[in-house]
Amino acid sequence: MYPELVGRYAEYLALQLRLFKADRRGGTGYTPVMREIAGRLEEDDIRDLSAYYGSLRGQ
Repeated sequence: MYPELVGRYAEYLALQLRLFKADRRGGTGYTPVMREIAGRLEEDDIRDLSAYYGSLRGQ
């Protein structure tokens, strides 16, 4: 039900968070939740979160 974040490119994750923050990303019924969360993130947070999830490797 949730998208897999592990192993995605950091640049892709950062872009998606920025799009949610700017209210320019649609999706599923969870879109309002993502917009709420991303709206609270500063640019440093987006960079750090994206780098972290991008550094993890899937199973």
